[in-house]
Amino acid sequence: MLAIVAVCLLTGFFISNAYARITIFVVAAVTAGLILNFFRDPERTTSRDANIVVSPADGRVVTITKLVEDEYIKSEAVQVSIFMSPLNVHVNRFPISGTVEYFRHVQGEYLVAFDEKSSLRNERTLIGVRNDGFKVLFKQIAGAVARRIVAPVSVGQPAVAGERFGMIKFGSRVDVIMPPHAQLQVQLNDRVVAGETILARYSPTQHTS
Repeated sequence: MLAIVAVCLLTGFFISNAYARITIFVVAAVTAGLILNFFRDPERTTSRDANIVVSPADGRVVTITKLVEDEYIKSEAVQVSIFMSPLNVHVNRFPISGTVEYFRHVQGEYLVAFDEKSSLRNERTLIGVRNDGFKVLFKQIAGAVARRIVAPVSVGQPAVAGERFGMIKFGSRVDVIMPPHAQLQVQLNDRVVAGETILARYSPTQHTS
């Protein structure tokens, strides 16, 4: 996309109409700024407290709900959904430390990411991580604008809370699904920061099967 911006800038130099040339330069500059803003990747400091689940994404909490998760956790669970606007940082980070036990990529639709049905119908990746007996499943969900999910993750690899694992390009959503005994630390409409905001705490004595 930056190549397109460069072509527009070069084209502008050959246009004699000053108004048209300035318009092209302004549009190209704004577009370049948005692209650079989207791909920014600031450093984050993750708490080293034990037994916490940190946000895997920047954005806003749009859903907190109870459900039965039958793919990885395989029990009752609580889900926290985070909507990422095109202006948010889109680098995703592991919510807990442990071992990646589950990974699946699902082709799907491109509903708007804040639609509740997007979790089941949109293109998505599902990543399951176990820390001792505590299991977390998180989903990268493509949205109406996002058309590419990046998740170079493989089963068996170690996960470190707050470390980068991928991104979703141009607006999307991340669902974090945890066992029901997780003690939530966020509320609906809260703004969260990947790798820093604590979504939940849990007791090491309470394990999932």
